[in-house]
Amino acid sequence: MPIVLPSEYAYVGAGLLSTVWLLGWQVVVVGGHRKASGIKYPQLYAEKAEVQASKEALRFNCAQRAHQNTIEHMPLIIISTLITGVKYPLLAGAAAGFWSFSRVLYTLGYTTGDPAKRNTRGGLLGEVSVVGKSCLLLGATYTVYDLIQSI
Repeated sequence: MPIVLPSEYAYVGAGLLSTVWLLGWQVVVVGGHRKASGIKYPQLYAEKAEVQASKEALRFNCAQRAHQNTIEHMPLIIISTLITGVKYPLLAGAAAGFWSFSRVLYTLGYTTGDPAKRNTRGGLLGEVSVVGKSCLLLGATYTVYDLIQSI
C-alpha cells in the first residue's frame, strides 16, 4: 500500500526548515563566543582552568553545550516530524517549529553563563518544548500503529 502524503505536508517541511535555521543560528552564536573567549580550533570546549580565568570561556562552553544538546535531539525531532506529518501535517509542522523556537530561548538562557538559566529564559515556554517533543513522538507512534493496522 503506497503512502500518500496529504496536501498540507508542506507544513512538515516548514517545521523541519526551522530546525535548519536554528542550527545555523547556533553555529553563529558558538562562533561568536569562541572568538570572544579566544579558544582556538580544534579545541571543542574551554578547559577548567580557562573557565576559571575567564567568564567568556564559560559562556563559550555554555554556547557549545546548547548547540550540542540540540544536535543530540535532532534525530528524534526529524524522524518523528516526518512520520507524524503523514497523518497530522499541521500538528507535526507546528510542533517542530515550536520546538525550534523553544531552543532559541534555551540557547539564550544557557549563554548567559549561568547554566541554570537554560530552562528559565522562556519561563514556562522553555519547559513546554518537552510537550512539543512528546507530541511528535506520540504522533509518530500512533501514525505507525495506524499504518500497520491498515496493512
